[in-house]
Amino acid sequence: MKRSELEKELAQEFNLQPSQCEHILDTIIDYMTEVLKSGDRIEIRGFGSFFTKHYKSYNGRNPRTGETVQVSPKKLPHFRASKELLARLNK
Repeated sequence: MKRSELEKELAQEFNLQPSQCEHILDTIIDYMTEVLKSGDRIEIRGFGSFFTKHYKSYNGRNPRTGETVQVSPKKLPHFRASKELLARLNK
């Protein structure tokens, strides 16, 4: 599902204008991004949880040239599905 499709579905479900749904979705995504940036987790019961994993710097390799490069530390977002969501998907 694309973002625009989600906005249309929300607009139909709640009798809103698509622009209103776009603003609501932007607000939710912005808030979730700030929470993850701060290092906190987001848990949506019955759906799953979002969290960040912190990776230290390491020596990597450029696959084209074989040259060793220093990879800087980074945070990556992860999602873990809840048991309820997994059960629904595997019915």
